[in-house]
Amino acid sequence: MNYQLIKEVIDLMEKYESTVDSKSYTKDLIGFKRWIYDGEKEVQNPGCDIGWLGKENGRSADSEINTLIVHMNRYAKTYSRSAICDSAFSTQEDFIYLINLKAFGSMTKTELIKKNLQDKPVGMQIINRLIGQDWIQQHDSLEDKRSKIISITTKGIEALEDIMEKIRQASQIVTGNLSDTEKMQLIKLLQKLDRFHQDIYDKNIAPDQLIHVAYHDFLLKSN
Repeated sequence: MNYQLIKEVIDLMEKYESTVDSKSYTKDLIGFKRWIYDGEKEVQNPGCDIGWLGKENGRSADSEINTLIVHMNRYAKTYSRSAICDSAFSTQEDFIYLINLKAFGSMTKTELIKKNLQDKPVGMQIINRLIGQDWIQQHDSLEDKRSKIISITTKGIEALEDIMEKIRQASQIVTGNLSDTEKMQLIKLLQKLDRFHQDIYDKNIAPDQLIHVAYHDFLLKSN
């Protein structure tokens, strides 16, 4: 009897039971066999069965990914607007700024604006609006008198808590019908993309040079 084979099958079954989400595969023999089949198919021909509009006419995977990211951003904003429609919040950015301050603590205005990947004028408008609501407060930096340190106030925390349940629901709607396993896979891919683009963003490259530098100095060197 081939005990090694039996051990490998048991290990595979343990992995299936512990890691595979029941939304993707039924926890029975049929689901187990389909999981093995899909895994082997993906290894042999990764992405071969994925289609998109215009693919047969030469439209690239890059184009489809860009389109889908734009669509997801618009969907997310729609749900966010719904979450705050009956609140004192004006925009999605308002509560995102508060969430960052609550999660990461006090920081300079510049740090908060950069964390949200926004231009300084737009970021300052949001910060001033939050100050006007008494949701954040500012004081001089002990390290640099030219900088202002901002932090969330008790009133800001209360305003955030009032809408957090709707925000959580909106976030769950955005991830839709993805299984837990698929969510982890997506997070891994998006984190990889985020690290790539963050390196470019941190260089603060002028708009007329951005495409050239990003393409030649970052993209080509990473492949």
